[in-house]
Amino acid sequence: MLLEQIHRLFEHAAWADALVAQAIESQGNVADDTIELFAHVLGAEEVWLSRLEQRQSTLAVWPTLARGQLAQTAAAVAQSYRTYLARLTPEELVGEVPYKNSIGQAFRTPIGEILMHVAMHGSYHRGQVALRMRRDGAIPAPTDYIAFIRGVPAATRQT
Repeated sequence: MLLEQIHRLFEHAAWADALVAQAIESQGNVADDTIELFAHVLGAEEVWLSRLEQRQSTLAVWPTLARGQLAQTAAAVAQSYRTYLARLTPEELVGEVPYKNSIGQAFRTPIGEILMHVAMHGSYHRGQVALRMRRDGAIPAPTDYIAFIRGVPAATRQT
């Protein structure tokens, strides 16, 4: 069951990242710091996947991505996770991955814990992106997990 839940969390992340990228790319009033924060979501997802796959990352943790690169980058990262998760077995979730963080400290962390972190990290920062978009007068994408599961946006406050 856990691996099935992880698959759903990453399908949610792919869906949410695509919606956020589209919302940012389609609105001109999104500030650079908001784009930078969302680029970090994508960069961190790729960096963690590179650690899981024990390879060099194709993105920095805080990459510089232009507004027009977000959707394409999100789609590529999502597809890479689908490929990775398709070959992952439930038994492998407890296996530890050795890696160094961005300041060179060495760690060993179970695969399942890394995957949970990636899913939670993205949700956390997508919430910050939504808040910043509202601050700038833009309309954020509704990315709640329940909206993904139901296939319709969650209820909003009545005005």
